[in-house]
Amino acid sequence: MITWVKSDIGYAKDQRLTIKALGLRRLNQSVKHDDSPSIRGMALKVKHLVRVEEVEE
Repeated sequence: MITWVKSDIGYAKDQRLTIKALGLRRLNQSVKHDDSPSIRGMALKVKHLVRVEEVEE
């Protein structure tokens, strides 16, 4: 689960686009993604703006 916790205002455009690519549209919104290297890389790029949690199913 990836949750957007901090505004992207004032950050580089590529970081704003990464937030959008993760499927996040509003602050405090959460999205669920499968664990993959590309998703991990995107989350790492914007780690200061999002919170990543592991979800047990």
